[in-house]
Amino acid sequence: FRNGLELKRNLLTDNLTKSMVYGEKKSHWDRWTDMPLMMGKEFRGRTINYLAVDEFKIYTRQLAPIEIQGIAKNSEQISSILKTPREDWTEAKEKELFDYYRLNFDPYFEAYSRNLKKLRGIETEMVTDVQEVMSMSERKVLRKTYILNRGAYDALGEEVSYGVINRILPFDDKFPRNREGLAQWLLDERNPLFARVAVNRFWQTYFGFGLSKNSDDFGNQGEMPTHPELLDWLATQFRESGWDVKAMQKLIVMSATYQQSSEKRKDLMEIDAENRLLARGSTYRYAHEQIRDAVLAGSGLLVPTIGGPSVFPYQPAGIWEALATRNVTSYKQNHGDSLYRRGMYTIWKRSSPPPSAITFDAPERYFCVVKRQKTSTPLQSLVMMNDPQYNEAARKLAERMMREGGTTPEGRITLAYKAMESRYPRKEEVSILKEMYQEELSDIQKNPKRVKELLSIGESQVDKTLNQNELAANTVLAMTLINFDGTVIRR
Repeated sequence: FRNGLELKRNLLTDNLTKSMVYGEKKSHWDRWTDMPLMMGKEFRGRTINYLAVDEFKIYTRQLAPIEIQGIAKNSEQISSILKTPREDWTEAKEKELFDYYRLNFDPYFEAYSRNLKKLRGIETEMVTDVQEVMSMSERKVLRKTYILNRGAYDALGEEVSYGVINRILPFDDKFPRNREGLAQWLLDERNPLFARVAVNRFWQTYFGFGLSKNSDDFGNQGEMPTHPELLDWLATQFRESGWDVKAMQKLIVMSATYQQSSEKRKDLMEIDAENRLLARGSTYRYAHEQIRDAVLAGSGLLVPTIGGPSVFPYQPAGIWEALATRNVTSYKQNHGDSLYRRGMYTIWKRSSPPPSAITFDAPERYFCVVKRQKTSTPLQSLVMMNDPQYNEAARKLAERMMREGGTTPEGRITLAYKAMESRYPRKEEVSILKEMYQEELSDIQKNPKRVKELLSIGESQVDKTLNQNELAANTVLAMTLINFDGTVIRR
């Protein structure tokens, strides 16, 4: 069939007018597949080699089993039975003839069958349209598990069953021996591990490292916590709060430890260069999602809506197609508010994370990563200066500067600093940026084409009520502030 004969969707097979693939109504066209009828081959790629089709027939009605036998044996099965005396007929032969009669001559059976197919089609459509969610369930018969000798999959050693590390906490008989029981074991107040691991990772989020540096290894090869009493206290607070995650975040960020200045002192650098003693505030580059959300929030573009499906913001063309391994998939960018949702809602293809996220050390999702690598490279600055998301955010921040920052460059620079750096600018910073603004404005007035280049990036509307030359100059200023150290690095 791949060599010329293409079966159309309206082909009649067994008197069926519905396609062999689901989706008949216009509303279901997104559920069509382009897969033709194949012989000797499955869509998963398994193929019967050296296959030749000698004869292929399509019937406009359902065939009775006795007719199928006759075709297979190239004989008249019905005539053969009819020539046999009635008293010699077996019950099976009578049923075969009765089935043949119903499918060929009984008008009532035909009408009932047609109506039954119609009702089954309606039922199938109703069931198929119901949204489904994958869920896990326990196996009725447990799969046998073995220790593999030298790790070889076909070298089965001792058979083992599920269990826990008794050194941490023996598995109580009151717990069911399944995944629910494991969850109860983890959250048991006698279990010293779970709460400590959780709060250690919370701490890592805010300080760049955990109280125990090896946040992915609490075993005997991991590093002992620098402040074991603090880790114990935080774990207890977390458990006794009813596992209140928000309360734990508030507790950490409102602590005097978190609110310290990150300014380095020579005496402390000699004693504790890595700041493991927490004598000053931590310094580290924010994660990609944090940087993107902070920039969008400062510009006024961020859409804080909670929940909903993944979104497809700006992305260079051809990336998904280049990495497609089976069916070619394409990236279809969203529009409107979907472009400005929080970073956690951005679609994340396992083999192809968002390009800007890769630049900021976001890992592929082939495996779990507890702690991301954090580097600082020129390529990251290149993304911040050229990515449409940040260019558009700079334009919208410039509009905020002109609408809310007053009529002077000093007031507008101050507003931008508060939006991006969460602080007031120093006098020398204002002086430098004011000089930069005047130079950019002068150049834009001499080169009007730059206005369109700077203001045409992104899908959000440009505020036409503002002076376009000034808006373009302030956009360059905002773009510079977005790339400042204080925007991407926590100090």
